[in-house]
Amino acid sequence: MTQRRRRMGKATGSVAVAAAALMVLAGCGGGGDSSAQGGASSGAAAPQTLNVFAAASLKDTFTTIEKQFEQENPGTDVKLTFAGSSDLATQIANGAPADVFASADDKNMAKVTQPGLNQGEPARFATNTLQIAVAPNDPKGIKGLSDLANPANKVVVCAPQVPCGSAAQKVEQAAGVDIEPVSEEQDVKSVLSKVTSGNADAGLVYVTDVTAAKGTVQGVSFPESSKAVNNYPIVALKSSQNAELATKWVQAVTGPTGQQTLKAAGFGAP
Repeated sequence: MTQRRRRMGKATGSVAVAAAALMVLAGCGGGGDSSAQGGASSGAAAPQTLNVFAAASLKDTFTTIEKQFEQENPGTDVKLTFAGSSDLATQIANGAPADVFASADDKNMAKVTQPGLNQGEPARFATNTLQIAVAPNDPKGIKGLSDLANPANKVVVCAPQVPCGSAAQKVEQAAGVDIEPVSEEQDVKSVLSKVTSGNADAGLVYVTDVTAAKGTVQGVSFPESSKAVNNYPIVALKSSQNAELATKWVQAVTGPTGQQTLKAAGFGAP
C-alpha cells in the first residue's frame, strides 16, 4: 500500500511538472506572436514629408505637380506652403523647416542662397509677366496702365517688397504713370481676391493668375509688361531632412512634365 502511494505521488509530480512545462511553452509561444506582430507594425515604412515653400502664383501648378509626384514616390507626403516670396525667404532664413524653395524672383531667392543654406545653384524654371485684372466685360473701361492712374478707379497692387509689387513699380516707371492704390497686398492671390470680390476695380497680377481665375476676372494686356519679366528660380535647401526627395522635386518641376504643366498655366519658358 505504501509503495502504491509512493508510485501515485511520483506520477502526480510528473504530471505537475509536465503541466508547468506546457504553460511555459505556451507563454513563450504567445510572446513570440506578440513580438512578431510588434515587429510587423514597427517595420512599416513611415511617410516621408517634403516641405515645399513656393510663391503664391505657383499654387495651381504646384498642386498639380504634387499629385503626380506623390504617385511616383509612394509613401511621400508633399506639404505645400504658399505666400509672398519675401515672406517665405524670411521664414527660411529664420529656420523654417523647408526642403525646397521656389521664388517668383531672383532677389528673394538670393536671401536664401547664402553660403550654407542651399544644396546647389538655383535653377530657373519659368517666367511670368503682369496683366491688369478687371471684372468680366470690363465695366470700368480700363484699357491700359494710364487708366489705373485715374483716381475714380479703385486699384490694388502687391506691396513693393513682393515680386509682383516690384514688377508693378517697374511697369509704372516704363509707362510714366503714377498709380495710387487703395491697398498693397502681401501676395498676388490677395490682389486677385480683391478684384473678384468687387472690392477693387482693377489689380496688377500675373498673366497666370488671370488664367487660373477661369473667367471670374478679365485680363487686360499692356505693352509695358515686357519691361518687368519675372524669373522663377527653385532650389533644394541644405537644411532639408529629405535631400534626395528635395532634389527629385526640383527635377520634377524643371523636367518635361513640370514644364508642360507650367506652360499650360500660362508661364513662359525659363
